[in-house]
Amino acid sequence: MTETVEQMVRRAYQAFAQGDFDGYLSACTPDWTFHVPGRNRMTGDHRGREGLMTIVANVGAVAGTSFREEVHDVVANQSHAVVLARHTLERDGREHAYNTVHVYHLRDGKLAECWECPADTEAFDAAWA
Repeated sequence: MTETVEQMVRRAYQAFAQGDFDGYLSACTPDWTFHVPGRNRMTGDHRGREGLMTIVANVGAVAGTSFREEVHDVVANQSHAVVLARHTLERDGREHAYNTVHVYHLRDGKLAECWECPADTEAFDAAWA
């Protein structure tokens, strides 16, 4: 049985949550790009393995091991995938939480580009300042 796009995305997020970044990247094109809005440490365009590792390093620097990503749902077809998620983290003794949406464009059956779309940009910036 062929894996659906939804299953691929869920597998990628599970790999990421377990610290298996190569597992996450196996679902991505080599030039995968993650676009992060706002005015914070995460802001910018992150490309490929190097970009993912920059994100991981920034998460560790800000949140240590407290970062959690709860996937609420995944909606996908052959062109796009949408992940509804809640992020929580602790920084400087304060808990931060926000809801976000990751909108993916697929190319050749792989995740090619992603846009982070936090529901509350002020909470997002405060979490990652």
